[in-house]
Amino acid sequence: MILALFNILPTYTFFKVNQMARIFLFNKPFGVLTQFTDAASRPRLSDYIVLPGVYPAGRLDRDSEGLLLLTDDGRLQHRITHPRHQMSKTYWAQVEGEPDDAALQQLREGVILNDGPTRPAKISRMDEPPDLWRREPPIRYRKHIPTAWLAITIHEGRNRQIRRMTAAVGHPTLRLIRYRIGSWTLDGLLPGQWRVS
Repeated sequence: MILALFNILPTYTFFKVNQMARIFLFNKPFGVLTQFTDAASRPRLSDYIVLPGVYPAGRLDRDSEGLLLLTDDGRLQHRITHPRHQMSKTYWAQVEGEPDDAALQQLREGVILNDGPTRPAKISRMDEPPDLWRREPPIRYRKHIPTAWLAITIHEGRNRQIRRMTAAVGHPTLRLIRYRIGSWTLDGLLPGQWRVS
């Protein structure tokens, strides 16, 4: 909350004067809802961001972390979220087990989900991201089951799509971080922080 109040004054004043669309990049922590209100008083955007007239451009599941865009421009919000525009998104997924080349190729070509086949995706193995923050609570640890990190880029936005894709090839996602949307990235943002684009 202190961070939000500290950031709000220069940002809001600048854009109000110039009558420009406002675009904010937010690093959504694990367990936070991508909405400003919640009847059950669970952690939500209003716990971090106090900006009038700003709405999320898309969703990020409560148990996922990372980049969320917010804007007061309805046309931009539509361009970011509508499937027709096919804005690419890159995720860092920590999966159970170590996917072999065949599993990665399945993901690249598209897998069959209960709502139809996925479009081809860009998939690559990666090291754990440098300077990655600790998640609270941490992921489930199993001494005899290794984990691996994948960089996954898709042009769709189905509900829990990455998790369903990796599960379909036998490697459930344990931790999911959205790193990039279009040309916007998470670089320089810790969980709970936001900045103007």
